[in-house]
Amino acid sequence: MEKKVLQEVDLDGLIGTLCDLIAFESLGNREVPIQEHMAGLYDAAGLDTDLWEIDLAALERHPSCHAEIKRDRALGLVGKWGAGRGPRLILNGHVDVVPAGEADRWTVPPFEGTVRDGRVYGRGAADTKGGLCCALYAVKALRRAGVEIDGEVLLQSVVGEEDGGIGTLAAVERGYRADGAVVLEPTGLAVAPAQAGALSFRITIPGKAAHGALRTEGEDPLESFAGVFGALRELERRRNARLSHPLFAEPEIPFAICIGKVRAGVWASTVAETMVLEGRYGLGIGEDAGAARKELEEAVGEAASSDARLRKRPPVVEWWGAGYMPAEIPVNHRLVTTLTGAFESVAGHPCQLRGMPFGADMHLLVLQGRTPAVIFGPGDIRSAHAPDEFVPIAELETAVKVLATAILRFCRS
Repeated sequence: MEKKVLQEVDLDGLIGTLCDLIAFESLGNREVPIQEHMAGLYDAAGLDTDLWEIDLAALERHPSCHAEIKRDRALGLVGKWGAGRGPRLILNGHVDVVPAGEADRWTVPPFEGTVRDGRVYGRGAADTKGGLCCALYAVKALRRAGVEIDGEVLLQSVVGEEDGGIGTLAAVERGYRADGAVVLEPTGLAVAPAQAGALSFRITIPGKAAHGALRTEGEDPLESFAGVFGALRELERRRNARLSHPLFAEPEIPFAICIGKVRAGVWASTVAETMVLEGRYGLGIGEDAGAARKELEEAVGEAASSDARLRKRPPVVEWWGAGYMPAEIPVNHRLVTTLTGAFESVAGHPCQLRGMPFGADMHLLVLQGRTPAVIFGPGDIRSAHAPDEFVPIAELETAVKVLATAILRFCRS
């Protein structure tokens, strides 16, 4: 039966659908059209489709709700297939994408699927429209092969992953839980039973304005930046030495502290009154978020104590925006062994087990939905969020076949 299912995989159809999805400029708060399109695809595939209006006001009161983007509307979407008498499996991917950035850094149009040199290019190709298409076409292959499953597979197309996971949280609150879940982020086809956490922080370094011609009469926050930045780098070093984990041996710095945005001043010939740093703070597996926050706050405080200006007016640390908690499941869990076994059957060689150093919706499924979850998908996270984002067609083919095989094995009693 498995061989017949794999023969029914429509790779050309998958690539065409992926190119169609890339054409949606589905940035945060612009996800409604693509969700309606995805619902149409689920209907056409014969799934039992649940498309609903997310009550944003109610969801924002949830203690695990984190969203950097204010949305006017948001739609939840789940496509269901199977008898529902046996194990349930969620396949979860997000339709929202990050901005394309500077257009001249792309060699292809970012919101137009381009097939070239064995790859599909475009914003969201890897993160995670490619994975969503693999999930859909895995179910289509099973149906074309005439397979019936005792359990049920739930295709979750969610919004808001890039800024905190509001779509997956909405699906959990709607009651969607399962015996296992695969989050379709790009892992290069490794299976990840562990996900690092990540918190968003903001540090405001105070200064004092003065005319640029009399800059010594002001207090330039730029002069205090080096001390604060150095303290964060030293904190990062200490934390990663302490938070070692066998599944995170590959990244040089698995739990990174990154300052991604800096702004200071309002006029070129005026000493800046403030300097604002915004970044992400990596959390280790099993780490308490409150203790981790305190550790960063203390590091900034120590940097201020050695700076004469900052001793008088210390920097202010704020926690805002996206928050991803660390999460893991046992490497011998049935979900892990089923997925790695399916990979080995399809690819003909062992599957890698690795922890993912980036934040994703896995933690919401594990911690809020009480659903064991892993991360697995085509593409490389290094390509995501970058110009010329792409997913290899060979990985799309392997992923769709692995997912079809895993559904067949996992969802049978």
